[in-house]
Order: sequence, then structure tokens, then C-alpha cells
Amino acid sequence: MSKEEVEKITAPDQKMAWNEPGGSGNKDPWGNKNNQDGPPDLDEVFKKLNEKVTSLFGGKGGRSGGGSGSSSGSKGVGFIALIIVVLWGLSGIYIIDEGRQGVVLRVGAFDRITEPGPHWYPRFIEKVEIVDVDRVRSLNIGATSHESLMLTKDENIVDIQFAVQYKVSNAKDYVFNVREPDTTLRQVTETAMREIVGKNNMDFVIKDGRVQVASGTKELMQNILDGYKTGLIVTNVNMQNAQPPEQVQHAFSDAVKAREDKERLVNEAEAYSNDILPRARGKAARMGQEAVAYRDQVIARANGETQRFLKVLTEYKKAPAVTRDRLYLDAMESVLSRSNKVMVDVKKGNNLMYLPLDRLQSRQGSSITSDDLEQIKQSLPGPLDNSSSRSRDSLRDREGR
Repeated sequence: MSKEEVEKITAPDQKMAWNEPGGSGNKDPWGNKNNQDGPPDLDEVFKKLNEKVTSLFGGKGGRSGGGSGSSSGSKGVGFIALIIVVLWGLSGIYIIDEGRQGVVLRVGAFDRITEPGPHWYPRFIEKVEIVDVDRVRSLNIGATSHESLMLTKDENIVDIQFAVQYKVSNAKDYVFNVREPDTTLRQVTETAMREIVGKNNMDFVIKDGRVQVASGTKELMQNILDGYKTGLIVTNVNMQNAQPPEQVQHAFSDAVKAREDKERLVNEAEAYSNDILPRARGKAARMGQEAVAYRDQVIARANGETQRFLKVLTEYKKAPAVTRDRLYLDAMESVLSRSNKVMVDVKKGNNLMYLPLDRLQSRQGSSITSDDLEQIKQSLPGPLDNSSSRSRDSLRDREGR
């Protein structure tokens, strides 16, 4: 067979289209229904889908149907579109609970803050992130030795554990300004605590300065967080534990006991001092008052004696003899009043006569009555001499007084 004859035989087959229905062989892979390896016809798929939807909503199925089938298919597609739009609208409804805020992002950028209540946003265009701004969150620092061991000002190491409570103060800053706000807060807390501890001595941090260290840490943390604009506010910082490292706790306990013994002894000494000093001061004040009273008494007595002497002097100038006898009798009375024995000079009798004045005084008291004087006179054996008369005058004077 010649070359020209071969070209004539094969030419009609080469000019046939791939999707020609009358074609033979496997020239059209998409038109062969038995060929499962090729992709389906898209037009056929859409037609079948349209027919099924149309049949569901009362339309006529099949490929034939003229204009009414085409109209029913368009109505079904519109109804589906309407349902899709309604579902899309309903999917954008959301509710913000009390104590929360919604951060709305439009195409990835911040748009607004929504408060508690029902809201709507266009899905796929906007996005909402809900932030709990009312819940108090907590963070514990010191669970590991890397976090808890800190260096003090006097180059000692302390083991500190503390808890931080915080809240979200600005939802926008909390969502946008920091990638991981909670992790940032942990790092800020550890940094602030190390700075405050590093500025104080070990004894101050462990014993007397816990409140000051916690308050200083809280203030420094808030300043750093505000500088970063994290949208967080620190509500409380509490030191749960502060002690020396485990390796030196025994020695530190001995030092603490010694310090406590010192304080106890000092307190006992102060208590003893507080007990003794007021008594001594009271005794000194009493002695001072007694001295002042004695001085005033002596001065008053001296003034009285002076006044009495001046009055006696005046009387002495008027009647020297009488005044002299009077002074003598007063002096003898003063001397004899302190003695229980009385000596009486009696003529023609004993030189000494005893009068029981002590019994008389003990019976009647310190004063001598007129009956006692009469008893004494009757007991005398004879007349008295001058000295006896003087004694009698003295007794009369005492009786008169």
C-alpha cells in the first residue's frame, strides 16, 4: 500500500473532535462512561444537582422539560441562596456574658469593644475574641529553685515563694499588644521580685520586711506592665514563704535561736527595770516630800518659839520675878511630866517620898484630877516648905489648866 493511500484512510479520524459522539475507539476519555480514570463532566454534575434540588421543591426532573424546568431550577437556586444568607446572618449573632468584653476585629484589625449583651457581626468579615475582665487570676512563683532562689543586698541567698493575683484592665491591650500576656506577667513578676530583694538585706526580707517587699514588688510590677501596655492590673502580691536555702537552714536556725534568746533577755531586763525604777522614783519622791515637810515643820516650830519668846520677853520686862518663877515652873513641869517619880521635901520627915503617879495616870489616863490631888495632899505628913509650896503651886496650876 502506498503512502498516499494510508494518509487518505487515517485523515478522517484525525480531524474528528475528541468529544464527538460518533467517534470510535478511546479518543474521548471524558465522553466514555466506562472510563473511570478521568474526571467527570462539570456541566453534567451541575445539571444533575440542579435536577435533584428542583425535584425536592416540586420541579420537574430530567433533562427535558423546556422553559418550566429551567424556571423551577432558577427558583430553587434562589431559595438556596436565601437560606444560605439567612444562615450566614444567624451565625453572626453572639452574646457577651456579664464580666466579659468582646474585642471585634474587622479584616484582622481592631474595630471596637462590645459590652455584655447580645450582638451581631458579619462572619468571615469580622471576628470576635471574648475576654474575661472580671475574673481574678492567680500566678504562683517559686515552684522551682530557678525561680525561688534570689540574692540579697548582703550577698546572701534566700528561698522565696509568693503568689500574684491580677485582672485584665484593658481588653484591647490584652489581645493586641502582647503575644502571651500571662507568660509576660510571670517574667515581669520574677524580675521585679529579684530587684526588690536585691536592694534589701536577708534579715529584713525574711523577718520584718515581708510587707514592704511585697508592696514594693507590686508597685514595680505595675509600672513595668503599664510600660508594656499589657492591659493587666496587679491586685495583690503575697509572700507565702521566705527562708534561707536548705543547705544552711540548720546554721540559720541556731542564729535565729540566739537572736531570740537575746531579745528575751533584753525584754526581761526591761521588765525588771520597769518594775524597779517606778518604785525607786516613788520612794525618792516620798523622801523628798518628807524632807520638805520636816523643813516646814522645823521652820514653823522655830517661828513659833521665836514668837513665844518675844511674848515672854515682853512679859518679863513688865514683871521679871513673876515671869522668872513662871519659867522655872514650866521647865520643871516639862521635866517632871516625863517622869513617873516625884520627890517631895517634907519638914521633919523623910527626905524622899514616893507618890504613885504612874498608877494614878494608868488608872485615870494621862491627866491628874482634883481627887487625885486631894489624895496626895492627905498623904503628906506635915506642912510643906518653900519648895513644897512651889510644888503645890505647880500642882494647883496644873489643876487649873
